[in-house]
Amino acid sequence: MKIYFANALFSQADFEYNTRLVAELRQADPTLSIYLPQENAAINDKNAYANAEMIAQADTEQLTASDLVIAILDGPTIDVGVASEIGVAFAKQIPIIGLYTDSRQQGATNTQKIAALQQIAENQFHYLNLYTVGLIKSNGAIVNSTDALIKAIQEQTH
Repeated sequence: MKIYFANALFSQADFEYNTRLVAELRQADPTLSIYLPQENAAINDKNAYANAEMIAQADTEQLTASDLVIAILDGPTIDVGVASEIGVAFAKQIPIIGLYTDSRQQGATNTQKIAALQQIAENQFHYLNLYTVGLIKSNGAIVNSTDALIKAIQEQTH
């Protein structure tokens, strides 16, 4: 199975997280072929040069040749590149698994948190763009842990 891994890759934290998570996925199932854009030095060696069209073409070729997209949804908002990749995957009917680990999704039944929503600027929960979430759910799923991600990938491969 060919998988496209979509996440931000410009901070050290994102770069290291991507490396660690993809290594864990590869170890869980060595038959997976995972494209991690940051490993493509032809377009992502930031000491070299690749223009916007070169980057779009290289990543889109990998994305549209994939059987599955993993999209990381964490951060203040969904990364704009990841949102674009979700849109392409949806248009090409490629299944998507979103990974959303933000701890603010917890406490959905806490009455104090729910009541706080009535006060301006007192949202105790994190918000994801519902259009983008809808694209994922239309042809995939959203999970909230690495274990659940591995299980969802296994379900896609069997």
